[in-house]
Amino acid sequence: MRKIILAALMLGSTLMVNAQSGTNSPYSQYGLGVLSDQTSGFNRGMNGVGLGFHEHNQVNYLNPASYSAIDSMTFILDAGISGQVTNFNENGVKKNTNNSNLEYVVGGFRLLRHVGMSFGIIPFTNVGYDYSTSGYVNKEDKDVTYSNTYSGEGGLHQVYLGAGWSPVKGLAVGANIGYLWGSINKTVQNAYSNSYYKSLYRTYGTSVHNYKLDLGVQYTQKISKKDELTLGFTYTPGHNLHADADMNIISSNAQTSTSDTLAFSINNAYELPTMMGVGLMWNHNHQWKVGFDYTLQKWGSLGYPTYDAKNNEPWALRDGIYMDRSKFNLGFQYCYAENGRASFLKRVHYRAGVSYATPYYKVNGVDGPKEISVSAGFGIPIMNGYNNRSQLNISGQWVKSSAKDLIKENSFRINIGFTFNEDWFKKWKMQ
Repeated sequence: MRKIILAALMLGSTLMVNAQSGTNSPYSQYGLGVLSDQTSGFNRGMNGVGLGFHEHNQVNYLNPASYSAIDSMTFILDAGISGQVTNFNENGVKKNTNNSNLEYVVGGFRLLRHVGMSFGIIPFTNVGYDYSTSGYVNKEDKDVTYSNTYSGEGGLHQVYLGAGWSPVKGLAVGANIGYLWGSINKTVQNAYSNSYYKSLYRTYGTSVHNYKLDLGVQYTQKISKKDELTLGFTYTPGHNLHADADMNIISSNAQTSTSDTLAFSINNAYELPTMMGVGLMWNHNHQWKVGFDYTLQKWGSLGYPTYDAKNNEPWALRDGIYMDRSKFNLGFQYCYAENGRASFLKRVHYRAGVSYATPYYKVNGVDGPKEISVSAGFGIPIMNGYNNRSQLNISGQWVKSSAKDLIKENSFRINIGFTFNEDWFKKWKMQ
């Protein structure tokens, strides 16, 4: 067992380090990048809902209390990939890009009676962009032009180990302890067509190596013979990531063939915000499951390293860049019969969901883009002579990010996840 867990984690970390960035968005240059959904295959079909879900055959790391519901006879290994096409629109100018990414590798199993465990690697943020702007230095004199090129790459990943325990019927508590790591590198290059002007090249870099703690609670109440409600809570305490923000300014003079470098650094510049969530899930006859989640991330009280050439302290932590982020998710799942002798179509899980999220940063003093998304998907059972519990999760998701006078993004994503579910702990009897 230990070898399989280590192999899964090593495979996931290797693939994530070498995988293509999961975004081409220019908005990933702000904050710590584009925030990951941090959801597995079955959650994505419902557009990320899951704080109140306690599935016996899926790993739901949105709420670690759910691990207590994992079947006692099985070992679950789940991995997912995604691909997306994004259309950018700014003042009528449109551009399409595409990318793909390994999303997650997670596992789960029953450790003791009423105690389940999970482990895995999941993304936290993504950074990936490359674009440029150009124009005339002086609108009245069009002999000299300038160009600004912006690029960045990197992101943060999380490896975690978690456990969920049900001390009494209906109540479950859990926790994930994770290691957050990754680097983010950004550049801004300013060049001119006339050698009289100095060219400027700025580099920004940070490297994160710190912990992340996620706590969860779920309580399930039976309300009728066929109906039950589950209320879920999650809490992630905020703390300083002890990651420095480094910046270098390199100015080059083409006339004299000389260059100067100024180096700046802010110690302990980045923090993880306090995050909390509440979710409700209605379960009817183990066929219909409808959930609603609300999550809040308290970014607004944190400072952000910002460059201001006109300030006496050009590279410093400044307030008013981050904003508190709220997200609302609504989703459902329907399956006529998970097990038994039901036909193939009756064992398919049908899923759909919608969500709305506010930004966690400002762009040039105005609120960043709000996000609206819808999704639909299927959980397709994999049935053969020795296993009828594994599942292929496929979903499509449309995401619109927009704000007044800013770039508008429309993305279509395909998410594919495979849940490997085996009877590893089942005791066989000889006849």
